[in-house]
Amino acid sequence: MALQGMAKVTHMGIGAAGPVPKTCQLKSCWCCKRDVSPAPSFHLPGVVPTRRDEQAPSPVAGSPCGGLEGAGTSTDPQHRQHCKKKITEGKETIGKEERSASPCLRHCRGQKTFTVEEAVETIGFGRFHIALFLIMGSTGVAEAMEIMLIAVVSPLIRCEWQLQDWQVALVTTMVFFGYMVFSIVLGLLADRYGRWKILLLSFLWAAYFSLLTSFAPSYVWFVFLRAMVGGGVSGHAQGLIIKTEFLPTKYRGYMLPLSQVFWLAGSLLIIGLASVVNPTIGWRWLIRIASIPGILLILVFKFIPESARYNVSTGNMAAALATLRRIATMNGAAMPEGVLREPVKERRGRFKDLIHPKYLRTTLQIWIIWLGIAFAYYGVILASSELLERDLVCGSAALLVQDPGDDSEESRSPCHCRLFGPAAYQTMIISTVGEIALNPLNILVINFLGRRLSLCITMGCTALFFLLLNICTSSTGMIGFLFMLRALVSANFNTIYIYTAEVYPTTMRALGMGTSGSLCRVGAMVAPFISQVLISASFIGALCLFSSVCVVCAISAFTLPIETKGRALQVCITTPGAPVYLNTI
Repeated sequence: MALQGMAKVTHMGIGAAGPVPKTCQLKSCWCCKRDVSPAPSFHLPGVVPTRRDEQAPSPVAGSPCGGLEGAGTSTDPQHRQHCKKKITEGKETIGKEERSASPCLRHCRGQKTFTVEEAVETIGFGRFHIALFLIMGSTGVAEAMEIMLIAVVSPLIRCEWQLQDWQVALVTTMVFFGYMVFSIVLGLLADRYGRWKILLLSFLWAAYFSLLTSFAPSYVWFVFLRAMVGGGVSGHAQGLIIKTEFLPTKYRGYMLPLSQVFWLAGSLLIIGLASVVNPTIGWRWLIRIASIPGILLILVFKFIPESARYNVSTGNMAAALATLRRIATMNGAAMPEGVLREPVKERRGRFKDLIHPKYLRTTLQIWIIWLGIAFAYYGVILASSELLERDLVCGSAALLVQDPGDDSEESRSPCHCRLFGPAAYQTMIISTVGEIALNPLNILVINFLGRRLSLCITMGCTALFFLLLNICTSSTGMIGFLFMLRALVSANFNTIYIYTAEVYPTTMRALGMGTSGSLCRVGAMVAPFISQVLISASFIGALCLFSSVCVVCAISAFTLPIETKGRALQVCITTPGAPVYLNTI
């Protein structure tokens, strides 16, 4: 009798909102077919439906009902338990607000629903996204200034503390060691507690330890504090994730590469400041000035909301809906009709999801690519400063401020002061501008050829230009090669950032970015010892090593199993038999 009463309520609930539509608009609905046709009655053994002339639709093939014709004819206990659950859900929704109804029954009662993905696409691009781009993009300015800082202060700390080559290289290595460790930790925390909170925490952390670095009394303290700065900077990647999750699909391939402009601005700013501050008031004041952009950004974070995709994935539907309405208002657009659909809640930020059979190959190849790109990128940056400081390229002009007649023992010492002159800073600025030279072409290529092929092409060209550096050329030729290398390694970073943010679902996107960032820093940790130590002993050996790594990355990029061009962001790992709407938000 209890089950019979429940069956009555269910059929009355569906009928109360009107007949089941002839064509089901929600393809993944568990309760009805797309084309409703006569089907066996939906009943449990011993339960008679209220109206025998009203037949319920049969389950969708491939749904949790398994394509069986009806609960009454099933001998599968799991199938029958599923149908009991659906009846209970129907009973619970009667007399309650629509937001508490199950997605299937809402649809069969004729109510429209929408996902965050559909809302983002419907609202479109507007003023909110411009503000988001400017604020979150500016995180790149602060990150670039902190990372590039080592390249412009290394000659001064070498001179002040009489450091050898390996000690100078260790400073950069420890910065990226801190980045590697905290990338994983902050990625896990961001998937559990939100992107916005972790981004704010990372900026506070980085600014605090950056200021402390300027008061470092010794080399050991300097290394430790810069490692802590690297840990804080690792959380800045959450800004890219927030941008990715708010941008409509067709704009992601265009807007995300433009973020490179902010990294370029930060790099040029720190080089320009170094050319003025280092010779006058010293490197300690340069570090203090470099921390100002990060402090200012903290003040404007309140204008950026938490990711709506993240809120939905954690079941915070009210916050997600409020965020979407705010975006629609700012953009002057209308919200989609219906109720925001609530997905099945999943556990968040699990490392084992990264090695799920669907993503195992993708994850391993992404890690290889991130490691290689960082190795090449920071190798170019540090090698550039090393080439200028030591004048290692044949035929290049002397760009250093030193007395050519000084032949003392001190001048031949590996700890001798070799400070940058105006010409060296000028060369660094010109090569840095190269980071944006290929940006327009890179945007076109990744949107027309796709992420995988474009990354393969740019990595192959990077390998070629590393070898070209060995050609005995003039100072102008060397600057040209460095310019192209900076352009290519920048394009590589653009593409892999976009691909990684798009390929993983919401439930593990921040963790995927965090672990990739950690592997990236392994490459960055090794790069200083190649660019600042090995390059002095064997110039061609160092270049061949960089080139070989780039070739491996090009092959890995070409063979990636998933292409994300034009692909909707996923919310969770797709499982066989699960409805489509649970996998895309």
